[in-house]
Amino acid sequence: MIPIHLSEPPRVAAVGVGVHGTTAAWDVFQLPDLWQLHLYGYEGRLTVRGEVHPIRPGHVSLVPPDTPVEFRYRGRSGHLFAHLSLLGTGDPCSVPVMQDAGPHAASLSELFRRAIAAAPAAPAQASAELWTALWRVARLPPTVSRSVPHPAVTAAVAYIEAHLARPLAVPDIASAAGVSHNHLTRLFRAERGDTLVAYIRRRRLERAGHLLRESTLSIPAVAASVGITDLQAFNKACRRELGASPRAVRAGAGSR
Repeated sequence: MIPIHLSEPPRVAAVGVGVHGTTAAWDVFQLPDLWQLHLYGYEGRLTVRGEVHPIRPGHVSLVPPDTPVEFRYRGRSGHLFAHLSLLGTGDPCSVPVMQDAGPHAASLSELFRRAIAAAPAAPAQASAELWTALWRVARLPPTVSRSVPHPAVTAAVAYIEAHLARPLAVPDIASAAGVSHNHLTRLFRAERGDTLVAYIRRRRLERAGHLLRESTLSIPAVAASVGITDLQAFNKACRRELGASPRAVRAGAGSR
């Protein structure tokens, strides 16, 4: 694990598409002052400080400045890269040198490509895109390489998010996800560690908290927008989940 400070956006020295392995089977180098962020599209091997890390498509690596690295290739090898400066301020995150981004690889690739397109004319945008990418890398689930979300759970979450303002019954969610009520309940608890009902309650109150703090919507309108039309029930739910009444949350009290 390596500590990385992400309290401020990076300075981007270079970002682009790299292709290696066409003339040599390996490279050995180091960047004295820059971090290396790579998103891979090939199979190979990376050695950092004597530790060998297999490279697979969809893997992402983060290497600190002034660290010797050795790349081994198996023919033509393409990847997305960024060379960055980061200010050492704030509380650090601990990030593995190599991770499997799994289902997050596509969104990381999109952030890289937007940064590549922006870099020549809008370096601040390139910095913002890669800052977002770094935060996503820092927060990749530790088991992502072993577990891809079940499609039914993904469909259930999407259905819930789209219908928070309406009555939500588990059988209806299961139908939208294409599985039985009991099967979805088991899948959801196994992957999320929570029940569907608890997840719905939490998401409604998270959205309500956001709207109370950040919008001028009336309290009844906020309650209705998250599917709780009974104001007494909404008041109780806010106190239970957010730690304060709706008026107090609007004034800045409660948990965020």
